[in-house]
Amino acid sequence: MRRRWRGLTADEQGRVTAFVVIIATACLLFAGLVLDGGLALAAKTRAIGQAQEAARAGAQELDLTAYRSGGPARLNPSAAQATAERYLASVGVTGTVSTTGDLVRVHVDGHQRTQLLNAVGITDITVSGDGQAHPDQGALGGSG
Repeated sequence: MRRRWRGLTADEQGRVTAFVVIIATACLLFAGLVLDGGLALAAKTRAIGQAQEAARAGAQELDLTAYRSGGPARLNPSAAQATAERYLASVGVTGTVSTTGDLVRVHVDGHQRTQLLNAVGITDITVSGDGQAHPDQGALGGSG
């Protein structure tokens, strides 16, 4: 009986290999989550920045006739939408632009290709960002 028990305990061939394979796979997946998650977060931040810049560009399109006649700064909706769309095209992203009253809203969609997670079938991560802006007349009158 003792010989048989020693024979079983001495024969560990292949057991360590399975453990190493499982641990290495888990470490690779964890590294993929960290790396690709960070890249996706950076892509989302970039999408938000692009949406905000497009909204700011659109909000600069004022109704000059109303403004020059002494009225408040009002948005020219069609020009604002066209300017924001041109900005999105110039930076090479797709998105939607809408204007409501004096507010320009921009929604940007993007994709971030994965580096390590594509080994498990996740090839890209979809990100999006939103931005909005309205014309601002600034301070009236100067102090200097």
